[in-house]
Amino acid sequence: MTQNPVLVTGAAGFIGFALARRLLEGGRGVVGVDSVNDYYDPALKLARLALLRQFPQFHFHKLDLADRHSVEALFRDGGFGPVVHLAAQAGVRYSLEQPHAYLDANLAGFLNILEGCRHRKTEHLVFASSSSVYGANTRLPFSVHDNVDHPISLYAATKKANELMAHAYSHLYGLPATGLRFFTVYGPWGRPDMAVFIFAKAIAEGRPIKLFNYGRARRDFTYIDDVVAGVERLIDKVPAKADAVAKAAPDPATSTAPWRIYNIGNNRSIEISRLVELLEGEFGRKAEIELLPMQPGDVAETCAEIDDLARDVGFRPATAIETGVRKFVAWYRDYHRP
Repeated sequence: MTQNPVLVTGAAGFIGFALARRLLEGGRGVVGVDSVNDYYDPALKLARLALLRQFPQFHFHKLDLADRHSVEALFRDGGFGPVVHLAAQAGVRYSLEQPHAYLDANLAGFLNILEGCRHRKTEHLVFASSSSVYGANTRLPFSVHDNVDHPISLYAATKKANELMAHAYSHLYGLPATGLRFFTVYGPWGRPDMAVFIFAKAIAEGRPIKLFNYGRARRDFTYIDDVVAGVERLIDKVPAKADAVAKAAPDPATSTAPWRIYNIGNNRSIEISRLVELLEGEFGRKAEIELLPMQPGDVAETCAEIDDLARDVGFRPATAIETGVRKFVAWYRDYHRP
């Protein structure tokens, strides 16, 4: 049986592009959606799209998901089965400066996606959440079975809201929905506002690197190929509506509705200063470092517990940070070659 094409929102973005390319290379059709905004250099987004357009099974729509009528038309015209919603206004620090962008993209945009899925009776909605939802949690590794009611940035609050909105639609309308909490994704074609890209650019150009929390912050860096492998497996892992009676204190990761939450992380945490050392080794030059206190909205450490992901789809991310950084730097040099 031929698999239905997948709608991938945020197809010009980092994870959306990588997922779309993986699906297309596997012979599956993709309907891509993106606004191609200028949160970071649109040239990088357009270069990603140029690669996707080489596949005849790729069809692209440029639209803003906050535009209700455009989303209604997208779902009405159809041509796709499962929906992977990766479009969002990203960035913890940017949410301190431009909060209304998060209301439009992450809340209004997601509501429009939910409404489209509801009326089209979408077979499965997979949507991006974030490790940021763990907020003030300090127990490591972060578990999907722990409560996450204390976000410390507006960005995190919008991603938590997405999880709750999806659950409401799963409960009310039987919409199968799976939320994915991504942990510091990096790799070739990565976002210029992320640490790996920022540090690489600074080292390559001989400019200083700002290390917050005096370089002691730790992150669960997860290589892009591992992330999309996990997402691909989950697209066809449609959550079923449980027969169990609702508990007085429900498990935050599961539900009697067809709704689930998973972490997608490397299950390994490294100090940011170690990332700088690896980049220094790849570029063959020392970085100039400026040590600064913790930024508002940031957390000291992230690390993903991924037992549920391994149990349900038989997958654990495994790319070592040394391998991932080497591949990223090779791409970075090629992309910026004169």
